[in-house]
Amino acid sequence: MRTKIIKISSVLLLSVFIIFALIMGCADYLVPSRQSYYEGQPLMRNAFVKVECDGSAPAIATTEHVRTVNATAKLFGILPLKEVSVDYYDKFSLYVGGFPFGVKFFTEGIIVVNLADVSTDSGSINPAYDAGIRANDIIIKCNGTAVASAKELTSMIENSGGKALTLTYKRDGAEFNVSLTPVLSKDDGLYKTGMWIKDSGAGIGTVTYVSPEDYSFGGLGHGICDPNTGELLPMQRGSLMDVTLSGVKKGLVGDPGEIKGYFDGEKLGAVLTNTDCGVFGIYAEKPKEANRLFPIGLKNEIQNGKATVICTLDESGAKEYEIELSAINESAPINSNKCFTVKVTDPKLIDITGGIVQGMSGSPIIQNGKIIGAITHVMINDPTTGYGIFIENMLNQMGETAN
Repeated sequence: MRTKIIKISSVLLLSVFIIFALIMGCADYLVPSRQSYYEGQPLMRNAFVKVECDGSAPAIATTEHVRTVNATAKLFGILPLKEVSVDYYDKFSLYVGGFPFGVKFFTEGIIVVNLADVSTDSGSINPAYDAGIRANDIIIKCNGTAVASAKELTSMIENSGGKALTLTYKRDGAEFNVSLTPVLSKDDGLYKTGMWIKDSGAGIGTVTYVSPEDYSFGGLGHGICDPNTGELLPMQRGSLMDVTLSGVKKGLVGDPGEIKGYFDGEKLGAVLTNTDCGVFGIYAEKPKEANRLFPIGLKNEIQNGKATVICTLDESGAKEYEIELSAINESAPINSNKCFTVKVTDPKLIDITGGIVQGMSGSPIIQNGKIIGAITHVMINDPTTGYGIFIENMLNQMGETAN
């Protein structure tokens, strides 16, 4: 009898140990490092894990509609598992987007887009590459003077007379100085360095939401990136432009489609920042298309299954189409723009676009009467499928911009 009791006790202890080890090992999966609740809503609690925070502790961050505090996830409410950040949201509503916008912007510094050899009487050489300059470097000064445009830098190079220039550039947040001697091109008789540079860009996307308080907006759901390097373009200032749509190129397997359009010349406001989670700015006045208010939906409210997406494909205006959500990752980082999977199921949308196409990025997603996020990407091998971003991630980036 005693032997049997010992065996049963051993099995029980082993089971407890295994469960404990599994919970500890899966803490990051079981307990998201960043959690979201409405003000007054109880924190996470289940049979194993309880999240607690000191209600009197000061917020570590506060924006207009959200405050962030530190909390601790505890095993069985006793043993600390990990520290988590808790976002407490007000219950507020936003004007839903789904209509196109254009952006024209200037970058912070002059971006080196590419490098190419210069043909000279002595052969083909690349002074910039030989001096250590690489694609995606950002040139901020020439001979100690700040350069405001690609045109200005090009003029300084062409008028150098072949004398060495000192360029100051940024790479990965660090600043460097380099001596660079332009060479005479035998093709056009101008002094060159072998750099392809630019200081501006433009693009078209979809507005996700507009704030009813001040007409600030978020759109695109991902950043505007350099097409050659894939890196986020550092924006200095930008203009919000009106867009006229002109057609749709249908998406195919291996060939992403596109909503085509052009700027009509009317400036509607300012673009303030370009981030991993979208483009943010402010309208000078409430856009006429912003006429439907939806409450926000937090990531812990999102469910696998049916939802709708709102987008504009022609001049008839925004329309709502059926989609399905899956693979919802509540643990996705706050700067992630791939938080869940989107599958287009509406035959009308598939017939027109083939699924998700360029220009639809930022199209708001509605589930259970709430705006929960936006479309951000399409899968190249399946144009009916792509990714979406939590509305929280966009609001968080917008809040950081405001601060």
